[in-house]
Amino acid sequence: MKTTALIMAGGRGERFWPRSRKNMPKQFLSLTDDERTMIRLTVDRILHLVDMEDIYIATNKDYKDLVKEQLPGIPDENILCEPIGRNTAPCIGLGLMHISRKYDDAVMMVLPSDSLIKDGERYRELIREACDIAEAGDNLVTMGIRPNYPETGYGYIKYIEGEKRGSAYRVDKFVEKPSLDKAREYLASGDYLWNAGMFVWKVSTVIKEYKAFLPDMLKGLNVIKDAIGTGDEDKVLGEVFPTLESISIDYGIMEKAGSIYTIPGDFGWDDVGSWLAVERIKSVNEDNNVVSGNAITIDTKDCIIEAQDKLIAAVGLKDIVVVDTADATLICDKGATADIKKVLEVLRAGDNTRYL
Repeated sequence: MKTTALIMAGGRGERFWPRSRKNMPKQFLSLTDDERTMIRLTVDRILHLVDMEDIYIATNKDYKDLVKEQLPGIPDENILCEPIGRNTAPCIGLGLMHISRKYDDAVMMVLPSDSLIKDGERYRELIREACDIAEAGDNLVTMGIRPNYPETGYGYIKYIEGEKRGSAYRVDKFVEKPSLDKAREYLASGDYLWNAGMFVWKVSTVIKEYKAFLPDMLKGLNVIKDAIGTGDEDKVLGEVFPTLESISIDYGIMEKAGSIYTIPGDFGWDDVGSWLAVERIKSVNEDNNVVSGNAITIDTKDCIIEAQDKLIAAVGLKDIVVVDTADATLICDKGATADIKKVLEVLRAGDNTRYL
């Protein structure tokens, strides 16, 4: 059976402002010591598993040219441009329609475009196993990450210790982002994983789940499917897609479906969700600083400093993030990086959209 992949690349990456902008979001930036962008790394990682012509990119229509520039091997028809963001269930459904139109059935991976994987070989080994489990029956497979601290920003997957299939465990339930006390409880129990947003299933299997739990959405998606490859494709997509319910695949299907397995992913995953991730993915110096660009530091420790051509001189700083770009500079306490989105809210309210 053919293996295909849908890579979701429509996000704004707002927590990486001011480098991540509306016209150049995080997935199209290089945030590691590797010169490759996040989306390029994601594609390169799966090329041993999926042919380039079977990789689909779901993105915002404004980013089509960026996708073509960074992924020149992706066929134009495989760049799926959402006319409006409608959460992950419609996004995945759009990819599902394109793949089901091409193949009677196929294994389908669904992957985010902006995760870092340190051990690519182990990742491919476990993804192959996920594909085998998905192909063997009407199984939905998700990759989970063993938590090493009580994170409140991720959803969790509770698995059943005694029901195992190879490296995979049967899923008991999905849990939304918890309180700190709950996150500590999950960490201590040992039978919860972080939900990494990576899924594997057969096309035929997940279509059955849409029919069972999101029937109205499937009807709309089938209207879009009938128009694919015709002169009306863009028109129908623009009319129908915005009417689809805005709901995540977790809420819409994964929390309700029956045969779900999760594979603990011990491959060095990082969602690179905020500037704090830079410390985990780049080299630190003797003062535990991550420094790039034209910068000098004096009596400065545990800081992240991203400079460009203009000199940044940091003196006596600790636990600070400094990010300089041509038109904006971020100076932020490391403990407040989650509040960077509030800067964008202020900019929108003041009509300073040129900085977004």
